[in-house]
Amino acid sequence: MQDSSIQQARIYTDFSGLNELKNQARTDKKAALEEVARQFESLFLGEMLKSMRKAGDVFGEDNYLNSNESQHYRDMFDNQLSLSLSEKQGTGLAEALVRQLSRQIPGMNEEGDKLSGHKATLADYDRSVPAISAKLPERVREVDQVAQSDRAPEVPASPVSEPLPQRFSSPEQFVQTLLPMAERVARDSGIDPRLMVAQAALETGWGKHMIEGGDGEPSHNLFGIKADHRWQGEAVEIATTEYREGVPMSERAAFRAYPDYESSFRDYVAFLESNPRYRDVLASADQPEVFAQKLQDAGYATDPEYGAKIRRIMNGDSLMTLSMGASEAEE
Repeated sequence: MQDSSIQQARIYTDFSGLNELKNQARTDKKAALEEVARQFESLFLGEMLKSMRKAGDVFGEDNYLNSNESQHYRDMFDNQLSLSLSEKQGTGLAEALVRQLSRQIPGMNEEGDKLSGHKATLADYDRSVPAISAKLPERVREVDQVAQSDRAPEVPASPVSEPLPQRFSSPEQFVQTLLPMAERVARDSGIDPRLMVAQAALETGWGKHMIEGGDGEPSHNLFGIKADHRWQGEAVEIATTEYREGVPMSERAAFRAYPDYESSFRDYVAFLESNPRYRDVLASADQPEVFAQKLQDAGYATDPEYGAKIRRIMNGDSLMTLSMGASEAEE
């Protein structure tokens, strides 16, 4: 149910309701957009009524009831009438505006509904607290015993994590290393982690053809994202193959460089979310097969078989078997 303060905006003399629309847009963009669209439709209807009245004014020039006061109250009636007409069935203009403007609002699809995986406020994040372990009292007693002992307990040395490879020797190593990162990023983005790993495998040849600078410095660029004028970070320049009207051509281009592979995953998601032409792609985040095709249709890559190649890798035995094994090992 809509807030009563917002409903005040449907009385044309009450401007406080219009100010409440600004506050509502921060929490419920769909409802605010629908109300603004109705307000716009009422302005359209008001102008239409004004033109109709103006056409009939010529017949009332000599009427003694036609005065400035009567015209003033007639205009007030027309303004309120236009709001009432748009609030009910209207002309359909408000619905068309909602469908059109929803495409330009981050986190909303064409119907004005929230996209899966999009988080607009802190309330959208999971804040559940895990249940307390039944072994907690036992652990508390162990801590008390250690605190009361005279000898300090020996602290085992933490294992030194192995550095991540700059190149991968096999698909197994590629999936086992990158799938956990993709799953962490997927919790916020809603994009299927297997799809992200499959696209990274396509872009890098399962990690055997990583983008590197002239001196061999790693870029950790898994998705072939170029460094255009919007990129403020590090970059490396290499020769690459682009398809121009279906014909492969060799060109030199600058690509983004990251400090690690997880940064590449997160920038990939940010790159899609910040570009309006990928809004329809993100709307299919929960449908990886459709996502891959829409990614190609939106012009992510010039390869005419880009979407089909991602689907083949994602559904192939290598990624399917390895991803299931990695998930079971993590559990």
